[in-house]
Amino acid sequence: MRYITLFVVLAAVGIWLFKESEQAAAPVAFSEKGEPGPDMRPSEWEWLRRTSPYGNADAEAFQKEFQRARQMRATAKPMAVQAVEFAGPSNIGGRIVDIEFNPQDPTIVYAAAATGGVFKSTDTGNTWFPIFDEVAILTIGDICVDPANPDIIYVGTGEANGGHNNMPGGGLYKSTDAGATWQLMGLENTVSIGRVRVNPLNTQEVFVAAQGSYFAPNPDRGLYHSTDGGATWDNIFFISDSTGATDLIIDPANPQRMIVAMWERVRYPEFGTHLYGETSGLYRTTDGGANWTELSGGLPNPDATNVGRIGLDIYAANPDIAYAIYTNGSNISGLFKTTNFGDSWTNVDPDDELSNGTGGFSWYFGQVRVHPTNPDMVYVLDVAFMRSVNGGANWPIIYGYGGPNILHVDHHALAFHPTNPDYILNGNDGGINISTDGGVNFTKVADLPVNQFYEIGLDRNNPERLYGGTQDNGTLRTLTGATDDWTRIFGGDGFYVIVDHSNPNIIYAESQNGNLGKSTNGGASFFGATSGISGRTNWSTPVVMDPVNSSILYYGSDRVWKTTNGASSWTAVSPVLHNATPGSRLGTVTTIGVSPALTSVVWAGTDDGKVWVTADGGSNWTNTSTGLPNRWVTRVIAHPVDEATAYATFNGLRWKEAEAKVMRTTNLGASWEDITANLPEAPVNAFAVFTDDNFRTYLFAGSDLGAYYSVDDGLSW
Repeated sequence: MRYITLFVVLAAVGIWLFKESEQAAAPVAFSEKGEPGPDMRPSEWEWLRRTSPYGNADAEAFQKEFQRARQMRATAKPMAVQAVEFAGPSNIGGRIVDIEFNPQDPTIVYAAAATGGVFKSTDTGNTWFPIFDEVAILTIGDICVDPANPDIIYVGTGEANGGHNNMPGGGLYKSTDAGATWQLMGLENTVSIGRVRVNPLNTQEVFVAAQGSYFAPNPDRGLYHSTDGGATWDNIFFISDSTGATDLIIDPANPQRMIVAMWERVRYPEFGTHLYGETSGLYRTTDGGANWTELSGGLPNPDATNVGRIGLDIYAANPDIAYAIYTNGSNISGLFKTTNFGDSWTNVDPDDELSNGTGGFSWYFGQVRVHPTNPDMVYVLDVAFMRSVNGGANWPIIYGYGGPNILHVDHHALAFHPTNPDYILNGNDGGINISTDGGVNFTKVADLPVNQFYEIGLDRNNPERLYGGTQDNGTLRTLTGATDDWTRIFGGDGFYVIVDHSNPNIIYAESQNGNLGKSTNGGASFFGATSGISGRTNWSTPVVMDPVNSSILYYGSDRVWKTTNGASSWTAVSPVLHNATPGSRLGTVTTIGVSPALTSVVWAGTDDGKVWVTADGGSNWTNTSTGLPNRWVTRVIAHPVDEATAYATFNGLRWKEAEAKVMRTTNLGASWEDITANLPEAPVNAFAVFTDDNFRTYLFAGSDLGAYYSVDDGLSW
């Protein structure tokens, strides 16, 4: 049986298999080399390829396309191929950004994944099932369960942790039936939502802390207020288009009193990042948001020191007590406590003991929690999980990775059981853990399938052996095809992975920026495999293997490289293939495709919209870009039996006018035809072509809005 493995970026959690299909080529990676783009990170990469060359996108247009995609799905005919099935992994988790209990029925818990949507548990967090998959936006910032009516749930989309792999969201969603159905409540242009709060005394009053875009000034930042359950919104606190609201606490006894944390932070894809600023700080209102005052009394002065992200928590039993964790653009700069709701503050960690649990990027976390029945039991979430039982005077529990408590690093969420607060759920970059003793010991629960896959591959001779490159968790694989026995074989952030089709003990695996490794012992160990390669590389650098001769591979930097000896050495076989200006973050090859019908035909696409082809294995190249959209090329896939036919797919969220997402040539690029047809206008990230025994062609396209197939060569989807 032949397989196609098709991955949909931002829409897939775990790997899904389309049975009865095919598509060759898999990619690779290892140690540092080349000239990666200046400080290119996952979120810049995602944002750049979705907005280039305009640098912006139309959020409302995307929502319209999302609605059209839902209508297509509702009326879709059954697939001609066999059913899609989950392939894993179920034993390796991903980043959890928030966890919330139902305050009236604590057996019900909700968890938010960075790019996997929202999950629900009905057994106090031991097992989970997804409840947000019908929504196009699966990147989550925060969950809020209405304390008075827990069937009402709000989900703020767009991860607000400020990390390099955070993805933009598309507004606030609301459920009135405990997650069975969802409705968009607006705020689409806020991009990332850090906190959602409901007035505990008035279920119609909702507050949303909007951090805004991480990549450009954004006027939709600040604190939003609704008095009608989210039907309409007013921005009640705005500082600037570079400063967003990232956290909020409300006095449960007097909801007119609130403190909001503001964070000045913008990461420019072309110019770098600032992680702190003079407008970062805490601001308080005592009249429900009509007037705000910046708090000082004992807090760091943003005019004199670096003030970055700030996290907040309130001790509900005595709401005069609150904690604020300050960061300075790198590490924690203090944990501050107030006993008078912000009039004055004391640094309860003056000896900087918390720095033992940080890693130089504390702005990625910015979370503090106080035990519901003990104001001196405080938890700080950072690279490590840290707990103090004496109000922060010392921190005897600092759990990093491994050890008897089996805690993954990088902690973002902590939730307390409403009636048994020593029962806590911890969310980190590796999933969810349960403690029944207030955080002294932890047990790992079943992992949610929320890994962020960049690329997948398989062993063509043993197709049950699946491989994938993931964010944070490296290159993973299963040797049995089971969902629960995946293991990591290569570190870093994983990208292309290729199994030699003539010798499955030879495996190529890749980490970020084209760091390619080769294994000759089935993945037990790897050595560097980029000897001779130079030039600028993409965050996801393409590597493909000749489908006939496994000693031949192609690698893309700012040009195409070729090896004929299994990566022992490489030779540049193309000129520079892009037209990017010096200093730009563009200027790399993004995809390479080798024709299975005639392997001397090789295609290459670039991040500035160019598609090139060679018919002689790389000696001569032709620019075939005339008539193609000026967008980032995501794939060029050669037809499996017709060497003159190929398909090019393009990224790009809509900005002004509609643009093609799938193009086809039948004459080696002399001309191209738009076969986007009725596909939703959304980035197409993955593509596959399959021909059956009767030479009928089947096309598969993976986009931000789902997976689509065509049985008429792109006339309809």
